[in-house]
Amino acid sequence: QVQLVESGGGLVQPGGSLRLSCAASESTRSLINMGWYRQGPENQRELVASISSGGRTNYADSVKGRFTISEDSAKNTVYLQMGSLKPEDTAVYYCNARSWLNTYWGQGTQVTVSS
Repeated sequence: QVQLVESGGGLVQPGGSLRLSCAASESTRSLINMGWYRQGPENQRELVASISSGGRTNYADSVKGRFTISEDSAKNTVYLQMGSLKPEDTAVYYCNARSWLNTYWGQGTQVTVSS
C-alpha cells in the first residue's frame, strides 16, 4: 500500500506561483506513473499532469506552458510547479500514483487563486 502525502497548497494571487509536492511512502521506481489531478467546486476530477516511470510527461491543454511536473526519485517525491496562476486553477489538487496492480490517491491540497 503506497501512501501519498501532498503539500504546498495555499492562497495565491492571479499571476503568482506555487509548488506542490507529493511524497510517496515507497520508491517511485516501483510505480509506472504518477500525476496530479484537480477538482473544482462544481467540476469533475481532471488530469492536470502526469509523468511516467520513463520520464514522459503529459499535460492538460489548460496548463501547458504554465505548469511543470517533475520527479526526484531519491526523495520519492513528485512536484508540480505552477506558474501564471489563474482563478480557474482554483481546486483541490490530488496526487495519484499507479503501479501495475493498484491506483493510489493522496488526501488532496487546496489551491486558491484570488486577489
